[in-house]
Amino acid sequence: MFKPTPNPPHTPSHLFTVAPNANTENLLAYASESLASASVMASDFAGFLEGTHRNTMLGIQQVIMLGELAVNRALDNLDVPPHS
Repeated sequence: MFKPTPNPPHTPSHLFTVAPNANTENLLAYASESLASASVMASDFAGFLEGTHRNTMLGIQQVIMLGELAVNRALDNLDVPPHS
C-alpha cells in the first residue's frame, strides 16, 4: 500500500545522555548490571502470569539473559592481557 506522506524524521532526544568521556569498560559494566536487573524483573514478573503470556515473558527474559552473557564476554575480552 502506498503512503501519500513519508514518515517524519526521528530526532533523538538529548534529555538523557551518556557521558561522552565514559570508557568502554565502565559502559559495559553498567550495561551488564542493567541487563542482570532486567532479567530478574522479567523472571519475577513471569511468575505472575499464566499460559502463553508467561511463556512470552520467559522468552523475553532469555533474550535479556543472552544480551547479558554477550556483554559479560565483551568485558572478559577487555580484561585479557595483551600477548607478548
